[in-house]
Amino acid sequence: MDTLKQLFFEKSNQAKAELKDIVKNHSELKADEVNIGQIIGGSRGIKTMLWDTSSLDATEGIRFRGFNIPQLRDILPKPDGAREPLPEGLFWLMLTGEVPTEEQVKWLSGEWGRRASVDDSVYNVIDSMTVDTHPMTQFTVAVMAMQKDSIFAKRYDEGFNKDEYWDAMYEDTMNLIARLPLVASYIFRRIYGGDAKMNYDPNKDWAANYAALLGFDAPDFTDLMRLYLTIHADHEGGNASAHTVRLVGSTLSDAYLSFAAGMNALAGPLHGLANQEVIKWIFELTEKIGTNAPTKEQLRAYILETLESGQVVPGYGHAVLRQPDPRFMAQKSFAETYIQNDPTIQIVWDLFEIVPEILGDLGKVKNPWPNVDAHSGALLCHYGFTQYNYYTVLFGVSRALGVLAQLCWDRALGLALERPKSVTTPWIKSLINQNK
Repeated sequence: MDTLKQLFFEKSNQAKAELKDIVKNHSELKADEVNIGQIIGGSRGIKTMLWDTSSLDATEGIRFRGFNIPQLRDILPKPDGAREPLPEGLFWLMLTGEVPTEEQVKWLSGEWGRRASVDDSVYNVIDSMTVDTHPMTQFTVAVMAMQKDSIFAKRYDEGFNKDEYWDAMYEDTMNLIARLPLVASYIFRRIYGGDAKMNYDPNKDWAANYAALLGFDAPDFTDLMRLYLTIHADHEGGNASAHTVRLVGSTLSDAYLSFAAGMNALAGPLHGLANQEVIKWIFELTEKIGTNAPTKEQLRAYILETLESGQVVPGYGHAVLRQPDPRFMAQKSFAETYIQNDPTIQIVWDLFEIVPEILGDLGKVKNPWPNVDAHSGALLCHYGFTQYNYYTVLFGVSRALGVLAQLCWDRALGLALERPKSVTTPWIKSLINQNK
């Protein structure tokens, strides 16, 4: 048993015993109340999920096992000469609750390199789709095509003890994460041009491999990729893609089936697709105004025009956060360090100054501040990565780290099949009449 797997086994056994005790002795302890508005409004804010890899606070933002993003950028191991942490370190932290050493992260990079092999049949499935098929559709299909290699599915068909479910889920998770840069980059190259197949370099870390496979080898872009894949990895369990992975996984679907389902949720315009909508909106803005260096007055007029047309300003507002997204601020910090005089990034910064004021005055949203999507596209465009139709695939590769780490925990803890109780409209009307 490898070192990470052994550590996870020990940690999850201890947590499983604690959880069993909690269920036995405290099941009736009331934790929340549900009202009609929450029932109709998408169950927003109802506390009904156990999710340990990360948590989201309205004022402090995302925390991974208790650490916020500035702390992670400081404490997680970095390669020599790099400013940003390795995503491998965050995965180790989410899976075990412990900050890894440089040696442990180096081992994990090598382990994913060892597992990074994709069968030609998967590439053949991708090639069967037309190149104008959306990258997220191709990505989800590719993940499904790899499901034939699921260790969990194979062992379940053969029959194995439920106490061993976590072991097979761990193996599938490690294999799937290792392979994602290969299939994701293959999709990019077949759509936008480049070598059909490229090899994974076992001497490079996971993010560096993904960057190189996409065709970008500038050291600062590689560091951007490490930051991007780290800050997008998880956002507690209530968001649509994470919850979908949990829901499907609760049926004992394997990592491939569960992750693919989550990616279909991520592809929605109200979720991960928003990152491509932001940069598209900025490009439309500069085209309509006729300059890539608009004044703040021009920006203000375009923002108001967007709102008056019944549209939203993409990248602003968040279901939970009540301050600027720390992930936005991390990307802004990166740009301030590496990038000078980029007109698109300047627009992002000007919008940061203007949009919250306008939305606040209009009372349009509870949180008028930018979320992570407001900045990511401009950074990628700076390095020539302008194919914004693909950005959500980047998001998906990163999100695999968090949702699959939690899926390992779900199987280790033996969490139940999700089955919330639905109600009918007549039932709601009856409840209202009873309380008149």
